Amino acid sequence: MGKVFNKKQQKNIRISLRKQDVGAERLLWQKLRNRNYGHKFRRQHGIGDYVVDFYCAKLRLAIEIDGSTHESEEQIILDKEKEDYIKSVGVTIKRYLNSEVYENQDLVVDNILEICNGLEKNQPHPSPLLKKERG
Repeated sequence: MGKVFNKKQQKNIRISLRKQDVGAERLLWQKLRNRNYGHKFRRQHGIGDYVVDFYCAKLRLAIEIDGSTHESEEQIILDKEKEDYIKSVGVTIKRYLNSEVYENQDLVVDNILEICNGLEKNQPHPSPLLKKERG
């Protein structure tokens, strides 16, 4: 199947996305970074041909923050394809709207932590061979 996570050819895209000032992502990153809630998240993480806003490798959890550009019919179809692929490689994905992050940041973080706790309870003990990927 080849490399699925953080392909080299996507590196410049991931770096560019990290530099963009998307307000809702920045706000949420301030909460999730530095293991503030006990889980390590990465920003702009590659999965296959896609890049997700936030990713927790240990729990295989992707978080996407969607702005108004995600409301078009074409983008909805593209988002569904992205979501289907991400799920197909065993990653859980959760989407939030920019407005949810702006208006209810604490509720969004609480929901993410609930998801993390649920995934953590269902996690089998990782094989030593998987340690590299799970980071």
